[in-house]
Amino acid sequence: MSRDGNVMAPAGSISRAQREDRHGHRGAAILLTGLPSAGKSTLAQALHAALFERGVQSLVLDGDGLRVGLNRDLGFTDKDRQENIRRASEVAALLVENGQIVILAMIAPLVKLREVFARRLGDDYREVWCSAALDVCEQRDLKGHYARARRGELPGFTGVSAPYEPPASAALVLDTGTLSIDVCVQKLLAWLAECEVLMPARD
Repeated sequence: MSRDGNVMAPAGSISRAQREDRHGHRGAAILLTGLPSAGKSTLAQALHAALFERGVQSLVLDGDGLRVGLNRDLGFTDKDRQENIRRASEVAALLVENGQIVILAMIAPLVKLREVFARRLGDDYREVWCSAALDVCEQRDLKGHYARARRGELPGFTGVSAPYEPPASAALVLDTGTLSIDVCVQKLLAWLAECEVLMPARD
């Protein structure tokens, strides 16, 4: 319901359970969080491709992609970061309700920001920490953002002039600084099966 109480979301004619039964897997939102250049977007796309090969309905919501489209009007103030996450969580919730596995590749540097996802998505939300070390992320930074941030050209850059708060209780931790993408994807697939997002293959 809207803030003034006059607008309500319409009920769908097809239930989430029906969609999940058709897809053969559950809907879920997986946040890949970590420092800039930790490998979140690369891993998200690799996981998406692996799920596609298995006939799984999934979609990637990438932080940069959202900022050039849906969230292009937002900056990097605390208020704008909060709104960036809020919008992403609303899109993710719609997709999850339709039985999709949503892979969010976003820095989401603060606990309070990740809590926005947790509150909106509830039990459908799972946090994966891409824990590459800062020096590794700087070496990987092809865009030169870290160098610019250290010269003072990018104020509020996470890892340099703004903090990153590691998840205290991530559902899965992947050292994307040392593990290959293929290994990370296999770990993610095994974990998704273990937590029953991916259902056993039908006979």
